[in-house]
Amino acid sequence: MKEVKAVIYARVSTQGQDYERQLAELTHYADRMAYKVVKTFSEKISGAKKIAEREALSELLNYIETNQVDKVMIYECSRLSRRATDFLSIIETFNEKKISLYIHQNGLETLQPDGSVNPIATLVLGILAQFNSMERNLIRSRMESGYNNFRNNGGKVGRKEGFSKSVESYKVEYAEELRLLRKGYSLRNIRKITGSSITTIRKVAAIVNSKGIA
Repeated sequence: MKEVKAVIYARVSTQGQDYERQLAELTHYADRMAYKVVKTFSEKISGAKKIAEREALSELLNYIETNQVDKVMIYECSRLSRRATDFLSIIETFNEKKISLYIHQNGLETLQPDGSVNPIATLVLGILAQFNSMERNLIRSRMESGYNNFRNNGGKVGRKEGFSKSVESYKVEYAEELRLLRKGYSLRNIRKITGSSITTIRKVAAIVNSKGIA
């Protein structure tokens, strides 16, 4: 019987929370199913953050590029991301690599035993992803309302006249892209993690390298 190699990913939103229960339950399940846990990733950060801002998740995505993994285990789907587009994009990446995502709380697997996509899991997780992003969208809507109110009352936003991006501003705006470039991540992986286009990543690298400060 083939040995199943699994990685565990756990996340909580704040420093005051603890992900140990997630790790314990997932490890116990892996032991019960005779999976070999080859790597564990965990972090304390909001699930509404982009993939690029989540170091452990970025490391997981890079890990599966160069290591044999059969299964990624999480406690529940919002642990992976509260951003519906990111959540579904990550699952698509796993599916392409024939890696099944196991969601403990729902008892769902994204792949069936024969390696094909589980249509029921795809449907359920699509709905759950939308629900998990709903609160984030409501918050963004309130922020936009406040922003518009500020403008309508004479507030000024945007760049000052004559402003152009400096190398330092590129370093700040594309800090994650540059960090991953320095670590040797491929352009394809950086695009998946950050959402920036390959053209943008190349442009930023060229601008900063031209100043000798990359």
